[in-house]
Amino acid sequence: MGKEECKTMLDALNKVTACYRHLVIALGSTSDSQNLREELKKTRKKAQELAVANRTKLTSLLKDKSISKEDRAEYERLWVLFSSSMELLEVDMKRSLEIGQDFPLKVPTRHLIQTGMTGSTNAVAARAMSVQNMKYEADSNIDTVDLGELQTEITQVSQMVEEMEMKVQVAPWAVVAKQEAGAELKSSMSVGNSSVGVISICEEEPKDDEDGGGGSREGSSGSIGAVVVFVIIVAVALVLGYLVINMS
Repeated sequence: MGKEECKTMLDALNKVTACYRHLVIALGSTSDSQNLREELKKTRKKAQELAVANRTKLTSLLKDKSISKEDRAEYERLWVLFSSSMELLEVDMKRSLEIGQDFPLKVPTRHLIQTGMTGSTNAVAARAMSVQNMKYEADSNIDTVDLGELQTEITQVSQMVEEMEMKVQVAPWAVVAKQEAGAELKSSMSVGNSSVGVISICEEEPKDDEDGGGGSREGSSGSIGAVVVFVIIVAVALVLGYLVINMS
């Protein structure tokens, strides 16, 4: 029962951290907005809540001397996955802070970057928060006010990671994976369920490209034909002029 509960909690954390990374990608782009900044704030706080719950649960289990060797190996594997997720969250929070400082929305200091990405991030944030629709309540100056809170939370996450390493001694290189690398990519079941993408990259339709290519080829053929006709006319004119001069 403990292992299944830990797996469920860890899956929830991984989902939220993945959504957070997806949202961070839109910062500073033309998809950036006040709503995005609020979505980032709510998503990272949700991730931190789940992180505390995961840490508490796994720490208590790994400190239990009565668990079997097999169970301990499984908890250590989950602990390594949890540590990796926390490191990714910390990296993305730092990236969010840097980009947020460079691209304030209320008093812009530079133009947003046209990345070719379009669409709303609402569905991504709603997935992270496990709600049907997002509700926005933040003030218009959230883009600058939240930076101070973000800085504090980055410090808290860093301290949490350090405490985890001190309380539980698990060597990542000693943990054995339960499946081959990239096995999840071969699973057709996880493709639709794990996707959190909403923002799409604008692409031209292949049909339009083919039509455009055909038109170019036809235009090139017409130009070549006109040149050939012109050269023939000039050659005929020169020959006739030569004959006229000799006959006179």
